[in-house]
Amino acid sequence: MSNHQALDRWVAQVAELCQPDEIVWCDGSEAQYQEMIGRMLATGSAVKLSEKKKPNSILVRSDPADVARVEDRTFICSEKEEDAGPTNNWADPAEMKQKLDGLFKGCMRGRTMYVVPFSMGPVGSDIAHIGVELSDSPYVVANMMIMTRVGQPVLDVLGEDGYFVPCVHSVGYPLVLTDGTTRDDIPWPCDSDNKYITHFPETREVWSYGSGYGGNALLGKKCFALRIASVMARDQGWMAEHMLILKLTSPEGAVKHIAAAFPSACGKTNLAMMTPTLPGWKVETVGDDIAWMKFKEDGCLHAINPEAGFFGVAPGTNYKTNPNAMESMKENAIFTNVGMTPDGDVWWEDIDRPAPDHLIDWLGQEWVHYDSTHKAAHPNARFTAPASQCPVIADNWEDPAGVKIDAILFGGRRSTGQPLVLESFSWEHGTFLGSTMASQKTAAAAGKVGELRFDPMAMLPFCGYHMGDYFKHWLDMGDQGGDKMPRIFYVNWFRRAQDGHFLWPGFGENARVLKWVFERCDGQAEATQTPIGHLPTPGALDLSGLDLPEEDLAELLDVDTEHWLQKVPVFRKHYAQFGAKLPGRLADQLDQLEQRLNDAT
Repeated sequence: MSNHQALDRWVAQVAELCQPDEIVWCDGSEAQYQEMIGRMLATGSAVKLSEKKKPNSILVRSDPADVARVEDRTFICSEKEEDAGPTNNWADPAEMKQKLDGLFKGCMRGRTMYVVPFSMGPVGSDIAHIGVELSDSPYVVANMMIMTRVGQPVLDVLGEDGYFVPCVHSVGYPLVLTDGTTRDDIPWPCDSDNKYITHFPETREVWSYGSGYGGNALLGKKCFALRIASVMARDQGWMAEHMLILKLTSPEGAVKHIAAAFPSACGKTNLAMMTPTLPGWKVETVGDDIAWMKFKEDGCLHAINPEAGFFGVAPGTNYKTNPNAMESMKENAIFTNVGMTPDGDVWWEDIDRPAPDHLIDWLGQEWVHYDSTHKAAHPNARFTAPASQCPVIADNWEDPAGVKIDAILFGGRRSTGQPLVLESFSWEHGTFLGSTMASQKTAAAAGKVGELRFDPMAMLPFCGYHMGDYFKHWLDMGDQGGDKMPRIFYVNWFRRAQDGHFLWPGFGENARVLKWVFERCDGQAEATQTPIGHLPTPGALDLSGLDLPEEDLAELLDVDTEHWLQKVPVFRKHYAQFGAKLPGRLADQLDQLEQRLNDAT
């Protein structure tokens, strides 16, 4: 129980619907965390890893039918269908509530309902917001205790009448059936045929049924921190964005904070934890996934990372690609759907050491590396680890006041056409760049290889309302902030030469681009105006100690007007889906781009 009558009443109402055997309020303590781990070990849903290899860590294997976010089962239940927009799945809220009532009725029989009061952001911060998740999954509780701030301090801030976002989750596997018969628990309970991840923007609610995995079940993450928060941000005049936040310090000790939005597979976490190759420059992590930004008294946008942990993709993470992520998960971690070695350690594809002759794969089966027909770890296998364990976590990452954002980066995976880096002409032009952000499809994706897949501001799966209105909100924020808004840049680490090699080495060398961004914010670095934006002059990038052929640099900074003219109709088709809700100012930006390109030919 709490001192908050509305909260207590809501918990009682959900308990009456779901009929759990008991209700447990989560206090966020280490003892309670260990209790959750113990419950998972007892039901076989978790395996204890070696204390020598991975202290205080477990491995969890999910049901093979419950391994990732399910976009086709994710719904925005706005009162009007048009408010969900063309990029979301819409469902009528009244019809969905009726369906959910049927699914949730008795869904927790034989189980415990955990009440998880959590703060997205430092407790008490005026940029933070509070949610309460009700769940019947110890896995969810343990992950939420790493990913958010949980417990009594949150209830203290909530007080007797504070605002919270209600989040309800069930794995959908009651242990007592409607006819009274009982069944044993299973290692990974779920209802794989009836998954519903639903959001109600007007009432600010999240209801999730049937999945126990990741963003479907850890409702503070994508559901609250992006889909619901984006609606709150629009209504309240702030920004909830799918962005990393990094702290960049020059050799002279000057500091700037940069936020960056990239689609998947574009190096977001790697950039947030980068080890710069430039002497004297330092990158530290504020956040690797989500940024909440609000105007402060100085008229500038200040951001917090609303999360307290990392929920990262394991395969492909290693000491070359991201040593700081590897260090972050050395202890006190939850691994999901990775392989386990005979000595009680974890293993996945592209980790730093070769596969042992034998291991147990993510399906719980014997896996022999020289005779395997599938991967040892699921491609979406995850690690959950406290952000405080990151070796390059910034000293101000939990500052309740947030950090002032000096620059915003957009970026995608583009093998041709898109230069290494450019700066927008203005906030409005930067919004245009973000709204047309795209990555090329690879051979593994459906569709034509090289075809552009648009992911505006990297928010395509996460915007809780019509994306045309979301673009308008960006423009409105720029109008409010004026010349105090962050500078906007577009980066592309993935440009290739005609023979296929990457023109830019990436990883720690990306610090050279960050240095130019840093200097542009101070009005120092040189740039040349092109039809698509301000590009570095050939001598403006610090390439000292980098063996980069002149012809590669020239291609990295080249603007092929014919290429861009061919992209204009592609952009127009992309914009057409937003209909009358596309802001006229963005349509004008596209017209102006076409005019500049024609003038340059």
